[in-house]
Amino acid sequence: MFDLPFTFQSLKAAYRSGMSPRDVVEEVYRRIDAIGDPGIFICLFDREEVLATADTLADYDPENPLWGIPFVIKDNIDAGGKPTTAGCPAYEYHPDADAYVVRNLRNAGALLIGKTNLDQFATGLVGVRSPFQPPKNAVDPLIVPGGSSSGSAVAVGHGIVSFSLGTDTAGSGRVPGALNNIVGLKPTLGALSASGVVPACRSLDTISIFALTVEDAYAAYQAAAGYDDEDAYSRKIATPDMSPVPPKLRIGIPDAATIEFFGDDVQAKSFADTVALLKANGAEIEEVDFTPFRDVAHMLYEGAWVAERHTVIEDLMRETPEAVHPITRQIVGAALKLSATDTFRGIYRLKELARKTEPVLAALDLLCVPTIPTFYSVADLEADPVGPNSRNGTYTNFVNLLDMCGLAVPVAPRSDGRPGNVTLLAKAGQDALLAALGSRLEQLAPHTLGATGWSLPAAQKRSQAAGKDELALAVCGAHMSGMALNHELTGRGARFLERSETSDAYSLHALAGGPPKRPGLVRGEEGSGTSIDLEIWALPREAVGGFLAGIPAPLGLGTVELSDGRSVTGFICEAAGTRGADNITHLKSWRAYVSAAGAQSIAAAE
Repeated sequence: MFDLPFTFQSLKAAYRSGMSPRDVVEEVYRRIDAIGDPGIFICLFDREEVLATADTLADYDPENPLWGIPFVIKDNIDAGGKPTTAGCPAYEYHPDADAYVVRNLRNAGALLIGKTNLDQFATGLVGVRSPFQPPKNAVDPLIVPGGSSSGSAVAVGHGIVSFSLGTDTAGSGRVPGALNNIVGLKPTLGALSASGVVPACRSLDTISIFALTVEDAYAAYQAAAGYDDEDAYSRKIATPDMSPVPPKLRIGIPDAATIEFFGDDVQAKSFADTVALLKANGAEIEEVDFTPFRDVAHMLYEGAWVAERHTVIEDLMRETPEAVHPITRQIVGAALKLSATDTFRGIYRLKELARKTEPVLAALDLLCVPTIPTFYSVADLEADPVGPNSRNGTYTNFVNLLDMCGLAVPVAPRSDGRPGNVTLLAKAGQDALLAALGSRLEQLAPHTLGATGWSLPAAQKRSQAAGKDELALAVCGAHMSGMALNHELTGRGARFLERSETSDAYSLHALAGGPPKRPGLVRGEEGSGTSIDLEIWALPREAVGGFLAGIPAPLGLGTVELSDGRSVTGFICEAAGTRGADNITHLKSWRAYVSAAGAQSIAAAE
């Protein structure tokens, strides 16, 4: 029991073998005592209270991934009947009810153990700006634990609990993940309700999730998510099951002129190794000018959004400013120098910078960046409380301002033994894609979990079936992954299911017109053609009409027969539409045609 990994897989296996939730709760408290870090918790629940809750769980449900799973929450998130301080004793209040997300998790059978330390009012990326004793980094106590969700990350890093809730405005759900060798999931804004959460910047905040594996983080996210009428910022965001990774992904990274590691060559090498790993496994890597993203990042603490932080603690700052941590007071106090005019100028400037990032993001499936540019020690923060904190946000501060989702993923340790970690970023709603790639990446880059020494469990098989609210759609041309029109699927929330091929009754044609060039898949008699490569995607049924409206003649949707005898909806072409087209059936693949055409163009240019 003492060596039992607290991953979801491991706990579910133990429960199937007869272990009880009481056993797990007892082990949680044994680990807390053994680690002996009083800085992790602001409010640790009484052991007997949690044991009593464990006793109320219904019979074990193997289909429920959160049954009997221990977790903790950051102390700016409400638990009914427990104090919420946001890291400031003078701010303390006692809510009657759980936060919306906490209620969802507890209703799913998860066991809440306590509330964790943080940078006061979630203002910081270092984890030491607290009037309470700060927690120690789980991997190396000399390194800062990362903030603002420090206690939540450290608790998972030590294996005390299986997952935890943080919050993320500027990177607080990602930076502590990197520093404690764990996963940090920052979802699309609005996917997790903010009801019962003390805001930092209400328009930019989200609850975040720390876990030992990507699979566990995403499972907790699915259970926590839901549209909340009481939260004005809540959005209806799909949370489909994790799918296989599409065969081709276009991944952007900062170019050589705009990537920054502040002299940390070991970190630079670690990131380069991870990028090479992605490329070796089929990703197309494109270097991009990161200047507009960096310019957006600077706006978070240098303009209107500082004033938004001030709205939360205005009365405290005015009446008892000494109750606010000196660094927090310095940062938030800058809001008093801003005018309403400055706020609107900031909003306009953000729109201008966001427009500059749009063509970059439109040409890519996602970005991959270092989660942190380098490591800072507790001593570094004592010497300079502001500079290292700001640099920690180099690759995180812009994300919520641009309405992106993010996933911090542990990778192989650096050459000096410190944790390796990169962040995957995508447009809003692409959380499932990040989870799929993140899960593959952590498997490709072996590492132990947090500070526990536990090995990474094998990834579970991904679902290759469309859900009840999805249509399985076969595509054979420009809508395939990595191709020119794939965004017409992903932009509508489609997810990749599998690679396949048609039966041998089909011919493939490169239709006249374009750009982009389009294929025509035509069915003939059985055995009259050949098997043509396909990808099958799950498209939300509510998006089918809009997608169908954009399909030009002579193409349409019909029934496509696969080589294994299944039939799915897919692109077909009227036979008459092939006049003037090139018959490319012998290539068996639109990718092969595009590749050959590209090679011919290069040869002609030479």
